[in-house]
Amino acid sequence: MHFDLDEDALALRATVRDLCVEYLPLERTRDWTDAASFGRDAWRTLAELGAFTMTQPAERGGLELGVAEAGLVFQVLGAELVPGPLVAAALVADLDDRVATGEALVTVVTRPPAGSGPARSGGPWVIPHLDLAEAVYVLDDEGVSRVEAAAIDGQAVPKPLDPATPVWLADVVPAGERVGGPELARAWQLRGSVLSSALLAGNAERTVDLATAYARQREQFGRVIGGFQAVKHLLAEAFTRAEVARVAVDAAAVALDDAALDDATGDLADDLADPTANPVRAVAGARVLAARAASQNAKTAIQVHGGMGFTWETTIHLFLKRAWLLQNAFTTPEEAADTVANSLNRPVGARR
Repeated sequence: MHFDLDEDALALRATVRDLCVEYLPLERTRDWTDAASFGRDAWRTLAELGAFTMTQPAERGGLELGVAEAGLVFQVLGAELVPGPLVAAALVADLDDRVATGEALVTVVTRPPAGSGPARSGGPWVIPHLDLAEAVYVLDDEGVSRVEAAAIDGQAVPKPLDPATPVWLADVVPAGERVGGPELARAWQLRGSVLSSALLAGNAERTVDLATAYARQREQFGRVIGGFQAVKHLLAEAFTRAEVARVAVDAAAVALDDAALDDATGDLADDLADPTANPVRAVAGARVLAARAASQNAKTAIQVHGGMGFTWETTIHLFLKRAWLLQNAFTTPEEAADTVANSLNRPVGARR
């Protein structure tokens, strides 16, 4: 199976990219550092395009497409470095029409491991965009719970890693209202991971483009630096990482779509609970490759830009910071690598 983009996929990417250029340019969104500066009108425009309802049925205003198409959209959003709780919106839109239309914003967090915080209560909680969110959706082994954002006593981090992704720390999050069981939590975990990896893959692709464009115009010793063999090798390696990550993300999204098609057999819940099942392994592999590609390519782009790459005025450092943030969304590269390694103990899809 190959994942070359057909005409429909190219048109979808172009449509989303054009919208981002018009309504969500990086020159503007890099200043979305809090609720007051966040562009809610632009967010609603993105929602109207269907970015958060790609997989929903038409009767609910969705496009009746798959995770694969949603992944393509999120790759573009990652390349344009669009901020905000994008993945949370795509997940919660299934439950809340106001989120689907962009009228309400929410965030999704995973319960911290027990014993890691004060009094072994499971904290601290790291909650992005708490000031924007009407509600926080909590994932754990038991299912998904909805907690009113106003009920959470959090402390804003003064200088977050990614300026456009403000985060809050909280020692305790109330239990909230249970809105789904373990099956929904597993489904959100996988879909959230693959969409986050799609953002990373788009990030990795864009930094290659930015570094290549700079290398073609920056002159040193009387010639453009892109003509030097060392720079060519850096860019070639970055391009390869980005392509491999893109294909891995596409494959993982297709695996989730295929699993959904098989749901009529009643095996989907079992598949998502099995760490060796094809969609689980594919999503984990995509995270490993996409996280590495985004982080390494941003570092390469900074290196190609030389001393300018470290300055606030350039945009490259923002791609690196977003990559570091996203690589731990819904899982970590280390956890994902363990999942892939453990899955090799027996054939894909084998039952326990």
